[in-house]
Amino acid sequence: MSHDRREILTFAAMGAALSTLPASAIAADGAPRYGLIGQMVAQPGKRDELVGYLREATGAMPGCLSYQIALDAGNADAIWITEIWDSRESHQASLKIPAVRAAIAKARPIIAAMPMHVETVPVANI
Repeated sequence: MSHDRREILTFAAMGAALSTLPASAIAADGAPRYGLIGQMVAQPGKRDELVGYLREATGAMPGCLSYQIALDAGNADAIWITEIWDSRESHQASLKIPAVRAAIAKARPIIAAMPMHVETVPVANI
């Protein structure tokens, strides 16, 4: 199996980036933690309903270290969600949990937009 130069450079860069992460960014298995920050905009007047659906689904999600739902102070229909996971895989697995799937199905019709979504590598949870 041969690797092209771009692949080798990509793996080298990933290794270098991971080696510079603080210990708090690394999970017990040695993988970096995984984070998401996103904004959701509800249909007009539906923000509280959207928050309710999200609250229903966020009880027991293995690997979820923090799941924060915050009201957007400048937009009466928007919320921000900040998530910290022990791994990207745990986040992906959470999307298959029946309660999460049910909440997504309920929330989808009242979500007007998801204008911002950023993946992060959390390094501190204070």
